[in-house]
Amino acid sequence: MSYDSIRQRYEAAGQGHLLQFWPNLSETERASLLAQLDALDIERINRVYAKAISFEKEFAENASKDTIEPLPEEAADSVIGLAEKAKEWRTVGLRAIAHGQVGVLLMAGGQGTRLGSSAPKGCYDIGLPSHKSLFQYQAERIARLQTVAAQEHGKPAGSVIIPWYVMTSGPTRRETEEFFKKNSYFGLSAENVIFFEQGTLPCLTMEGKVILENPSRVAVAPDGNGGLYPALRRPLSPSSSRSVLSDLAARKIQYVHSYCVDNCLVKVADPVFLGYCIQKQADCAAKVVPKAYPTESVGVVAHRGDKFSVIEYSEISQEQAERRDPKTGELAFRAANIVNHFYTTAFLNSTKEFEEELAFHIARKKIPFVDEKGQTVKPSKPNGMKLEMFVFDVFPYTKQFAVLEVARNEEFSPLKNAPGTGSDDPETSRRDLLEQHKRFLERAGATVADDVEIELSPLVSYAGEGLESVKGKKFTRSGMVETVEELDALL
Repeated sequence: MSYDSIRQRYEAAGQGHLLQFWPNLSETERASLLAQLDALDIERINRVYAKAISFEKEFAENASKDTIEPLPEEAADSVIGLAEKAKEWRTVGLRAIAHGQVGVLLMAGGQGTRLGSSAPKGCYDIGLPSHKSLFQYQAERIARLQTVAAQEHGKPAGSVIIPWYVMTSGPTRRETEEFFKKNSYFGLSAENVIFFEQGTLPCLTMEGKVILENPSRVAVAPDGNGGLYPALRRPLSPSSSRSVLSDLAARKIQYVHSYCVDNCLVKVADPVFLGYCIQKQADCAAKVVPKAYPTESVGVVAHRGDKFSVIEYSEISQEQAERRDPKTGELAFRAANIVNHFYTTAFLNSTKEFEEELAFHIARKKIPFVDEKGQTVKPSKPNGMKLEMFVFDVFPYTKQFAVLEVARNEEFSPLKNAPGTGSDDPETSRRDLLEQHKRFLERAGATVADDVEIELSPLVSYAGEGLESVKGKKFTRSGMVETVEELDALL
């Protein structure tokens, strides 16, 4: 690596401006900038930019020509009102878990900026009586599911393992790992919690020039949740030769559940979803919830042409949004996308074959930059772009795709907005989780007074199972319980 070779390469790529402050940099700053520029594949960045611009233009021109249709009947099923079918799928899924065939991918690269926190979003406390973080809730669901699978399949205690692959980002990796270590991995074995990092891409001007955030550093941003796929192939750390894909292979994992960290109701490694996908022989699948109303601002899983895709709400006309299924009377376009997916490991390995075909999406943002004098400028309007891939961009490339509809109040309560917003905020997450726990108790035959709030640890029950002892009992006191026996104290 030399200054001259880097300069020639970047000038040839039309990005020579990145060295404009070289004469004024210290030796340390020069070394840092050269290392960053050497690591960047600037020719690929130029190709990515050109393709993103071309894709955006073609998409705008062809949007009205694309045929958008609801999901084919044979590709979608629902657990709503199908208890017996769900029970059958659960059996299949639990068997796969018990046999060590299931892993979990968590997308947790985001910070809680909109929540008023700079910490990783998974560290957030939504205000439950236990004050458990989102990370802890999900870890304890994994622990409980391992126990349930072992018990139902006659396996020794502690022998069933669901490895948890946690995708962080540059800003969140160190703090995420430290949070897990500080909390002893929430009872899971450290060797079965594997951290890895999504990639970054330089921020660009509207003309495709790489932006400097200061005279010696390129401005970068995470490459979107679709960065999951290339991240699976990269080394877990600079000192490791292992990747997520090689680790999955070494553990003989066949099926993977993937989800976002900000959903407090997520059923991690949901055996019902897994069993459904295994029975359907899907290589990729999506879990969805019914749209709340026709014009709800959510993307839906549907057909674009003859391919599965996520259709943004802005692409669906009012007429399409209100269209009804003639057989059921339900909304025709109702499969709201909640970023909750199933993959076979074979499919994850195959994504490299079509990765270059995936176009990055452009997000125009206000990006701080340095002016000609080397001074930082914070723009008041969008001045550049961040390029992102979306995790669902692979849907059109699947050979056997499936969609499972689940009840929103049982499985989806996202944490997106600041406290007090009134929707998708910490208060609604807390409410939805505690209301679910009340339903667990009532379905088990208990009575819960109207003003009583009982938090059930995921270690007590994953999805309402294991509560037979509460039948016929009435709960009149609020509280939290970590064991079934503690429930008696709330009677």
